[in-house]
Amino acid sequence: MKVPEHVAIIMDGNGRWAKQRGLNRVEGHKVGAKVAEDVSKWCADLGIKYLTLYAFSTENWKRPEEEIKFLFRLMVEYLGERLEMLLKESVKLRFMGRVEELNEETKQFCRQIEEKTAECNRLNLIVALNYGGRAEIVDAVNKIINEKLVNIDENTIRKHLYLPNVPDPDLIIRTSGEKRLSNFLLWQSSYSELYFTEVLWPDFSRENFIEALEEYSRRKRRYGAVIDNEK
Repeated sequence: MKVPEHVAIIMDGNGRWAKQRGLNRVEGHKVGAKVAEDVSKWCADLGIKYLTLYAFSTENWKRPEEEIKFLFRLMVEYLGERLEMLLKESVKLRFMGRVEELNEETKQFCRQIEEKTAECNRLNLIVALNYGGRAEIVDAVNKIINEKLVNIDENTIRKHLYLPNVPDPDLIIRTSGEKRLSNFLLWQSSYSELYFTEVLWPDFSRENFIEALEEYSRRKRRYGAVIDNEK
């Protein structure tokens, strides 16, 4: 099986999962956090070097205030409790998005856990937090304007993205049956393979993940070129 270098996931369906069971939406987020932890372990074991998880988008601020507070509290507590595990498994944790707009406690947490895991190199775990693909491009353009650069090309823009040294995702997975990117990695996804599954995120299993990787492995990535020996 051909394993991608970078997998990105839109973790969708926590709320629907909880509703189907007569539970509060936050219960779906709790189970979803455990699945995210499991996926990171699977990636490390399989030799996948980068995993990007879409945790909170710039559009998610439209959700109920209590749910938003819970999501950030869950992230801080969950990752904080697993710092030793991250270090033991050599997982480098990074955040991408408008993190500077978050409250002081969350910003400090993000900075501290990034610093503590900076030397880890088995898996790069990237959490897209207060992230939007359009916002990232706008922020990149504003950086370029502030630097008074001229003769702008694709490489110039790439260098001003949130994490310019991270390779583009080879595979983007979205759970819950929705078939759109929802403002996720718009610049970086130009030639990513897309995989959609009906499975809700809290039900996403290792078998589901392997199925996505096997589908990716069967695809021919042309990057706009014609392959001479294709039938």
